[in-house]
Amino acid sequence: MASKTTLNAKNLETLGAARLANLLIEISTGSAVAKRRLRLELAGAQSPKEAGREVSKRLTSIARARSFVNWQNRKPLVTDLQSQLRAIKEQIAPTDPTEALALAWRFMQVATPLFERCDDSSGIVIEVFHDACALLGEIALSAGSPPESLADAAIDALRDNGYGQYDGLIAILTPALGEDGLAHLKQRIEAIAATPVPVSPKSEWEAVGYGSGGATYAHQMEERSRQSMVEMALKDIADAMGDVDAFIAQYDARTRKVPQIAAEIAARLLASGRAGDALGFIERAEVDNDRWVPREWQDTRLEVLEALDRKEEAQAFRWSCFESTLNSEYLRDFLKRLPDFEDIEAEERAMDHAAAHSRVTPALGFFLDWPSPDRAARLLIDRHAEINGDHYEFLVPAAEATSERHPLAATLALRAMIDFTLSKARSKRYGYAAQHLATCAELAGRIEDYGTFEPHATYVTRLKLEHGRKSGFWGLAG
Repeated sequence: MASKTTLNAKNLETLGAARLANLLIEISTGSAVAKRRLRLELAGAQSPKEAGREVSKRLTSIARARSFVNWQNRKPLVTDLQSQLRAIKEQIAPTDPTEALALAWRFMQVATPLFERCDDSSGIVIEVFHDACALLGEIALSAGSPPESLADAAIDALRDNGYGQYDGLIAILTPALGEDGLAHLKQRIEAIAATPVPVSPKSEWEAVGYGSGGATYAHQMEERSRQSMVEMALKDIADAMGDVDAFIAQYDARTRKVPQIAAEIAARLLASGRAGDALGFIERAEVDNDRWVPREWQDTRLEVLEALDRKEEAQAFRWSCFESTLNSEYLRDFLKRLPDFEDIEAEERAMDHAAAHSRVTPALGFFLDWPSPDRAARLLIDRHAEINGDHYEFLVPAAEATSERHPLAATLALRAMIDFTLSKARSKRYGYAAQHLATCAELAGRIEDYGTFEPHATYVTRLKLEHGRKSGFWGLAG
């Protein structure tokens, strides 16, 4: 049973409305975000219309602000934006979807002026706008907006998509647009594509210091922006209409041979029951097997081969994909399609192939993912000279996976990270390196034979000789 002092709604209700009101006033003092939230709740309590006015005022303030938003004040901004979005969804949309739709569009229009003064390196601000874009589709459907006017609004939005806030808008609006709205949207987009972009007079650019070439440069940039918008919109419209051929038409013959594009086309053809056509695009793609091959092309080729019942060819390709990538998913899919007992021999062959891979890090990653800690341990011992101690994302889990049964292998993984940290003087990692050294000391008592490797005491002595002046490390290592 929860304590009566536990912070939950039921316990707080016992304080009474008057006491809670005083507490909210006290807590919100000095917090602009909290005050705005309370005012918004009060407005919503009066009527959805009052809540709408409050939201509109706040969105106008955010759009007009000029102060830079850095990582320190980014979180309050996000909280503020989420409060406005919540009010639109919960307080206004249920009773007045038309007003909510107008506010949702207004919310999205805040993105451009906001991102011009905002550091969103973490991506949390754009996520709020993506949530708002999704809400826009929900409200548009419930509001029953005329499809043509909704399509016209979408055009304006796509022209203002400089920060990706409207990515996926056409798919989001498709249920509300319907066939008529999509047809109107397509017609409008095609008309934009056929209309030349006007060139601004040179005098306008010379007046602001861009020189005589400013107008030409601006025209080129605007033309590229328009072309990009048109191409993306027509592709999204084709997807929304289920028109695979219209989607393909947006790419020229050369671009269709790019592996990622070929995979996109083939996936759509396969979904529409045209597996033979899909294979044609996959096979015509210009794939360099001596270099990196896109995962999406490999996966789509497998799906197409299976759809065409070319199972032996698909199995051979799965093995080839595993050999080149050491991706455990390909191996698992390969093994589960083999007859009983054949999978054991094939798995052993796969382990040997991974152990002999030209790069030790992907091989270690594969053994950890499979998992095969015994193979990982053997790899750490046999190829210790090739280990790059900077790859802590592999070496830390490798040390953990092998420490119980293979303490020497775990020690070598830890030493690789220690050696890298000290040799490169990565002072920010000294704390971790000190912890790794302490773990090596614990493992030393369980290592019966170091073979050709240094015993722990000898290793520590060498570290002190080579890195004795790194007091920051030794102060942590003790």
